[in-house]
Amino acid sequence: MMALAPAPCDLVVADIGGTTLRVGRIRAGMSDVHDVQRVRTDGLGRYGTLAPQLLQDRVMEQLTREIAAQLARPGQPPAQAVAVSFAGPMTSDGVVIAGPTLWGGPAAPLPVADVLAGHLGLPVFVANDVTAAAWRYASVESEPFCLTTVSSGIGNKVFRHGEIISNEHGYGGEIGHWLVDPAEDAAPCECGGRGHLGAIASGRGALFAVRAAASADTDAFASSALAGPSGGVPGAITNEAFVAAARANDTFARESLRRSLRPLASAVSLLFTAIGVRRYLFVGGFALALGDTFLTLLGDELVRIGCFGLDECATRAMLALGENDDDHCLIGIGQLAAARLDTPQAIEAPA
Repeated sequence: MMALAPAPCDLVVADIGGTTLRVGRIRAGMSDVHDVQRVRTDGLGRYGTLAPQLLQDRVMEQLTREIAAQLARPGQPPAQAVAVSFAGPMTSDGVVIAGPTLWGGPAAPLPVADVLAGHLGLPVFVANDVTAAAWRYASVESEPFCLTTVSSGIGNKVFRHGEIISNEHGYGGEIGHWLVDPAEDAAPCECGGRGHLGAIASGRGALFAVRAAASADTDAFASSALAGPSGGVPGAITNEAFVAAARANDTFARESLRRSLRPLASAVSLLFTAIGVRRYLFVGGFALALGDTFLTLLGDELVRIGCFGLDECATRAMLALGENDDDHCLIGIGQLAAARLDTPQAIEAPA
């Protein structure tokens, strides 16, 4: 008599980033996320005056509460496990060692899986958010690739032959904290440093830069598409207005964006030159909202810098956008957890 294959199990999946916390459900081995609930993250972006440790406590309380609510939602089958994509570098045993976009400066190491499992009574799998997102594309990308998220901050992971290239202590894949501007008054980064790539080329960094440019060149700002939506006040420029103006070919907005993307182009050139990866996928709210404008301006800067041995056509062909949704981490962490369900502990291809 032929044995029946076990029924795929239901997972509750969560993705907590610097701006938004998403919690939904996914069937193990599948790629369709459903019943997704979205709330604003109770972290640095919302309560920036609080100390890092207090913010970390708030973030974990919110994460636990929202996952518990999803587990208790009526009409849903029981979940066999919980899988969490977390915005921060972590060790191979699932301890988050920093949360720059979530709580800013130093706080206690956070064993996310252990804390959640103790509250929820289920196996909990956890991975860094960009690690999780990379797993969404691992089955469809035929060659090694670098996935980079450009949203509240910047993070990256290189996926090669079924593995994320990083180390067990949480190092690797944090190009958002690469120092690109050594000036003492360089743009501040959430980690407490200055002049990091994420402080300049992320959504928050680019917004900081365009506001500064508007204050420094009031005439150019006044004649730009940003003046109307902001009421002529540089500090009132929003990311939404900035993205819309850049996509509409507003000169002031596009040139400010171009300046912000220059160090990101340098990062791509360095990665290509150092390890030879020729596929760069970009996800994250800021990059995806800009769409082709992001690829065009980043490509312009990458061509200007140059990639050793490649012509312009080959250089631009290295850049691509991921799927235009915000489910990258939810799908990826679901697929990663499904692959590790026989190991009921935290999983991480670290950082």
